[in-house]
Amino acid sequence: MTDRRISTDDALKLWQEKDVVELGDLAHARRMRMHPEPMVTYIVDRNINYTNVCVSGCRFCAFYRPPGHPEGYVLGMDELARKVQETLDLGGGQILLQGGMNPDLGLDFYESMLGFLKKSFPHVAVHGFSPPEIIDLSERSGLSVRTVIARLIDAGLDSIPGGGAEILVDRVRREISPRKCSADAWLDAMVQAHELGLKTTATMMFGHREDIRDRLEHLSRLRDVQDRTAGFTAFIPWTFQPKNTQLDAPEASSAEYLKFLAISRLFLDNIANVQASWVTQGPHIGQMALLWGANDFGSTMIEENVVAAAGVHFLLPEEELRTLVRGAGFEPRRRRMDYTLET
Repeated sequence: MTDRRISTDDALKLWQEKDVVELGDLAHARRMRMHPEPMVTYIVDRNINYTNVCVSGCRFCAFYRPPGHPEGYVLGMDELARKVQETLDLGGGQILLQGGMNPDLGLDFYESMLGFLKKSFPHVAVHGFSPPEIIDLSERSGLSVRTVIARLIDAGLDSIPGGGAEILVDRVRREISPRKCSADAWLDAMVQAHELGLKTTATMMFGHREDIRDRLEHLSRLRDVQDRTAGFTAFIPWTFQPKNTQLDAPEASSAEYLKFLAISRLFLDNIANVQASWVTQGPHIGQMALLWGANDFGSTMIEENVVAAAGVHFLLPEEELRTLVRGAGFEPRRRRMDYTLET
């Protein structure tokens, strides 16, 4: 396959006519043309969920608790500081800060939390708050999405993760997350962030109510935004984990995961990095993903709660991660969120 841009029709034909091995070969060849150095990147960081209270009620989420639930929480600053210090002690330099659409937390709470983190840990990068969280803050504060993002940047936000994308098709979103923002709103929040100078990631959770055409529409919309802004650093697809959720769907197979990962690498010609999802697939399928188009092994995940709530508990210490990368034929290299390498 040449390096010409493929259309959604081309991608659909590849999906229908090529098997998982053939697609893997094509995607790996594309990956090596884009990243010819024999290297796989990863980051040492920690997912900190500052609250589990959320009004969205997404049917695929086993982590959230509704307002007033006895298991609902908001982390205090002392506990937040303890988690960040532990991350530093383990060699990390970034935290992924995500919660839910908590109606009791206003924009001042977020600004105070960021201010506290930057004052206490000035060298820690804060990769935080998904587009749905930001849009919820915008709606509750009466401020524009752009203004909310600008204020979060002023308070210390360094970048935005791609959470809440699921499938960027409103028909699917209405079924699995009816109270969450629309696909257009998610994309617009990312555009606003990029225009304000932030880098972000893009994600997809697949294997529930969508079909292959929905997945390809999702990829197409991401590619269109990237053509405009060049603000996405990476694409991170993972499979829906059904245990303990309200959404009845069989878990996608590892073969389907690898096949779609390969399609993603072939289609997203303007997003430099594609990340393997060992958190949902397990370390060894994650290792195989490095030969199916992925050039990044994600995070060491010092802490992860959302996927764990769905009954998936893969842990991967840094040395084991590095061993898996070497086993796939690459040299592991630590990176920052923007994919610059640590020295």
